[in-house]
Amino acid sequence: MQKQRSWRPVSLPEALIILLIMLAIMGLGVIKFGLSPQTPVILVIALVILWARIRGAAWDDIHGGIIEGIKTGIIPIFIFLLIGALISVWIAAGIIPSMMVFGFHLISAQWFVPSVFLVCAIIGTSIGSAFTIISTIGIALFGIGTTMGINPALIAGAIISGAIFGDKTSPLSDSTNLAAAIAESDLFSHIRNLMWSTIPAFIVSLIGYTILGMGAATETHLGKINTTLAVLNQHFTISWWAALPLILMLVCALRKIPAIATLLMNITLAIVMIFIEQPHIAISKIATMVETGFVAKTGNVGVDQLLSRGGISAMMGTVSLILLTLSLGGLLMQFNLIQTAMVPLAKRLNNSGSTVTAAILAGIGVNIFVGEQYLSVILPGKAFKKTFNDQGLANLALSRVLEDGGTVINYLVPWGVAGAFAANTLGVSTLAYLPFCFFSLLSPIFSIISGVTGWGLKRQAKATV
Repeated sequence: MQKQRSWRPVSLPEALIILLIMLAIMGLGVIKFGLSPQTPVILVIALVILWARIRGAAWDDIHGGIIEGIKTGIIPIFIFLLIGALISVWIAAGIIPSMMVFGFHLISAQWFVPSVFLVCAIIGTSIGSAFTIISTIGIALFGIGTTMGINPALIAGAIISGAIFGDKTSPLSDSTNLAAAIAESDLFSHIRNLMWSTIPAFIVSLIGYTILGMGAATETHLGKINTTLAVLNQHFTISWWAALPLILMLVCALRKIPAIATLLMNITLAIVMIFIEQPHIAISKIATMVETGFVAKTGNVGVDQLLSRGGISAMMGTVSLILLTLSLGGLLMQFNLIQTAMVPLAKRLNNSGSTVTAAILAGIGVNIFVGEQYLSVILPGKAFKKTFNDQGLANLALSRVLEDGGTVINYLVPWGVAGAFAANTLGVSTLAYLPFCFFSLLSPIFSIISGVTGWGLKRQAKATV
């Protein structure tokens, strides 16, 4: 027998008022007062709990919502902890330093920023994980760019944009598979249909990075490259063998090995490489490195700042924010605040342009209020599926909208799972790199243009008699 709810149903005006108050608190806290996202999120959670209690919700209902919300993030949280360990051992084994050295030789300073975008996009498509790209190749490219004197926020935006493009267009991506599944679309047809908004966003992004990248590296900073190269060669093992973990990661992706197993194998391989390079290193030193991160002691301040990072403890700030955000999302779902605001809107839409636009905005809204990438795909997908069908739009139209309004936007939300991860990993705040994350900003715009004009918008096949 289903347990009867103890609280009164929420009305649409009430749900909208609560969501707007939440947005104001989090927006003012982070943007106006420059607070870390944790504090505004805790305040919003407290207010939602107070509101729920006033409406008659039992503590079991409140606790249940928090637990259900956190459940969706258990695997990502574990992955983040492993990524923290991976970063530290990759630096110690000379993998990231080797990528930096080879990158200095291979990538022209003039074309560095667009090259970063292209490299992350290509490798990201092969691997299908934006988080992996950002935390491995992204760190190496970030180190190269900052040594050249390029704006860190611009480099971060190019790295994240390329990683998102790869994640969005790869058949190995969890989010891409999820969007296709929720809309009941064929995966490869979904990826092909994504190109109507993805290719224009990619081209405009590439042009933007090319223009901004010209002259970004100054002669003064270019003079530091030789010094940095000498320091890296002196204090780290620089070798083509550093490509082995990347090859292993690609093989794991092609064989569809889960992220946790892939990361554990890469961590193990990196530790083996450390023992080969430093046979007398103490096990306790490697354990400390895994737990608290790698600390570079080269004597060069710039290199030490770039390569002193990683470790499980370094991810705890991100983990705390994710736990709070998911708890808030669980409460909003438990008390039907998101659903109440979304479903009536979907029912009132009467043309393709408004339907696509509303679905895009719904995905963005879920990202802002819940901060969880998967829910930004699942909730609008369920709420708008019938409306898309009633408008004669194909499932492929819905699945593309879910990607353009859901998957790519989470990286732009300071309290979002992806936004918090990217900011923590690269050391650049979400609000700082947001204006340069062109691909995320452009994808929903081109998707809305497609909906309004009908350009590339898939419709249901007409039944034949």
